[in-house]
Parts: sequence; C-alpha cells; structure tokens
Amino acid sequence: MSTPLCVRKASPSDADAILELVEGLAAYEHLDPPDAAARKRLVHDMFTDRPRIEAFIGEVNGTPAGYAFVFETYSSFLALPTLYLEDIFVLPEYRKLKLGYALFSTVAQEAHKRGCGRMEWTVLDWNAPAIDFYKRFGAKYMKEWQLYRLTREELGSFTVIGKE
Repeated sequence: MSTPLCVRKASPSDADAILELVEGLAAYEHLDPPDAAARKRLVHDMFTDRPRIEAFIGEVNGTPAGYAFVFETYSSFLALPTLYLEDIFVLPEYRKLKLGYALFSTVAQEAHKRGCGRMEWTVLDWNAPAIDFYKRFGAKYMKEWQLYRLTREELGSFTVIGKE
C-alpha cells in the first residue's frame, strides 16, 4: 500500500511548519538556524503582496515533511526567466518515500508552466545523496561557473562613484 503524498503551494497557515522544516535543514547542513528576526523576515517575504520567495510544502499523510523554496531570476541571453531552487529538504524519517522526487518534479513543472528557460540550484559538495538525486534527473554540473558571494556587511562597504 502506498503512502499518500501531497505537494502544494504553501499558505500563511503553513508558516510554523515551514520554520520547523528550515531548522531541520540547518541541522542537516550543520548551520545555525535563522534567529527570531530572520524567521519573521522569511515569513513576511514569503507571504507579502509581492513575495520575494515562494514555498511548496510536501506532506506525507497530511504531515508537513519537506519543502522547496523558489524564486525567479532572469537570463539576459535566453531572454527568459530562470526558476531558482533555493532549498529543497525532506525530513530524514520521510526520505525513501519519493517526497523529494515529488517536490523536485513539482518545481520543475512550475518552471515549465512559467515559461522558464531553465531551472538552477546549488548543492553542497559533500552532499553526495543530493548530487546523486539530481544526476538521476539528468541535471548537469556547471563546473565552469563558480559561485561568489558578498555578505550584507560587505555590500554596505561600497562607495558609489559617478552617482549624484
């Protein structure tokens, strides 16, 4: 007998479950979870009139067990949007039930429905199970592209020249 899986767009009533799942991802990745202010911003940015990020909830028998966060970027060369998968996570006790597949395929279908030219994401180099998961879909590792980052503090240190 199969386990009933459901993937749906998150609603404001899912905020507490989403925050618990985000803490689960932080623990899995050995990172500090968001503090109270970040938790508040995350929920606001997800459910405001102009959301900065969207969430899909994966449920097993009605219990929130995973999530995917997405947002759009834009490809100037394709002249099409790109759906960026920021996070995808399934609680360990619900893995092997194909919930990760259900979340990922839902996001891929969403990208197609929106007319996106591609879908992109990053994965930690030590996360072999995730890398294997993505390879099964035919995802390509973009070795020629290197991720760079500036922190909020570093962004604030810029002096703009040529601006009046």
